[in-house]
Amino acid sequence: MPVLILLPPSEGKAEAGTGRRLDLSRLSLTELNPAREAVLTALADLCAGPDETAARIALGLTEGQRGELRRNARLQEAATAPAGRLYTGVLYEALGLDTLPPDAQRAARRQVLISSGLWGAVRLADRIPPYRCPIGARLPGLGALSAYWREALGPVLEPAAGRGPVLDLRSGAYAATWTPRGALAERTVTVRVLHERIVDGTPTRSVVSHFNKATKGRLVRDLLLADARPRTADALVGALRELKYTVEEAPRAAGRPRQVDLVVTEL
Repeated sequence: MPVLILLPPSEGKAEAGTGRRLDLSRLSLTELNPAREAVLTALADLCAGPDETAARIALGLTEGQRGELRRNARLQEAATAPAGRLYTGVLYEALGLDTLPPDAQRAARRQVLISSGLWGAVRLADRIPPYRCPIGARLPGLGALSAYWREALGPVLEPAAGRGPVLDLRSGAYAATWTPRGALAERTVTVRVLHERIVDGTPTRSVVSHFNKATKGRLVRDLLLADARPRTADALVGALRELKYTVEEAPRAAGRPRQVDLVVTEL
């Protein structure tokens, strides 16, 4: 089984879709469709409702982002685009899907899953409309989306992982929606990016945010270009080192995902 790569979504999205209207039956991981339908309906009802302030607060929007409410209220009629083109944030810019050779693009469509507060998880080729629904949102009737998706994702993502390793590059809020357990956890590698620099003659390290996303995008791109096919977590960590990344691994805990640090000196 190829490595399953889990990515976060991005706040940056294409302004509009370019193709057919949303059709949940055409999305991958169709077992998630009842949950998707519930979130979609709750989101549309909230955004079309009379209390604009409450809707903005629930979604973490400023007054200048009121247009996002109108967009969300019309999602079921909106034009769509492949998720790999819809997300335009730093990670996806660094990944550069459209500039990958055809074989690498096909591998990406098979191997990558993108977490989402609205869709649960989608593949790169799944057609979805632009939307605003962060994982930290609370929707009427559903409550906190992080807890809502925690119930739905496990039974779907565990089979999607198959017998191969998992590279989990999700941010903390999205990682909380599904944590691999048991044997699958021991095949899962999570990544933190640390920036090392010299301060007053002493090496210091810090966690980065913006450049963390760019590094993760480049990492996925490098794996796809190398046609890396690790069959185990050990082989996955080895593949990262073969790609000239400086990798440091935390002590392993049985039944928990493996944690590695990517140490970078240039951002």
